[in-house]
Amino acid sequence: MPEEKAIPAWTAPRTAPPALLPAIAGGVVVLLALPVFLIAGWPVKGWALGAVLWFGSEALGAVLTRLRTRTGNLAAAGVAAFGMLFRAIAVMVVVFAVAVSDKWVGLAAALVYGAGYSAALGLQLVAYYSGPKAGAA
Repeated sequence: MPEEKAIPAWTAPRTAPPALLPAIAGGVVVLLALPVFLIAGWPVKGWALGAVLWFGSEALGAVLTRLRTRTGNLAAAGVAAFGMLFRAIAVMVVVFAVAVSDKWVGLAAALVYGAGYSAALGLQLVAYYSGPKAGAA
């Protein structure tokens, strides 16, 4: 009888964790960046743009996730995948366009968005790898 090879723990498929807590953590990081901007004298317009991009991107992600989970339709999955890709490209285009006209506002917006994204991604990874394996009860 052939031996079954064990799958390393970090490559085993897992169930998707809820996305609400990581989104809240990212939002808190974005909101906590405002006092830093005010104290440091950095452009608040950049913080505002980064915050709007962050919250808008999360809202679009929530809508797309809901669309994907509501239907088992292949077309809905394609729309969700394109939307997730579009979300990142749209943020990048807006930040680059703003950076061309005012580099400090563009940099500030990119930093705020990047901080929120990093916080949410970090928490999502921890939740994913500490969660139950797919198919396990």
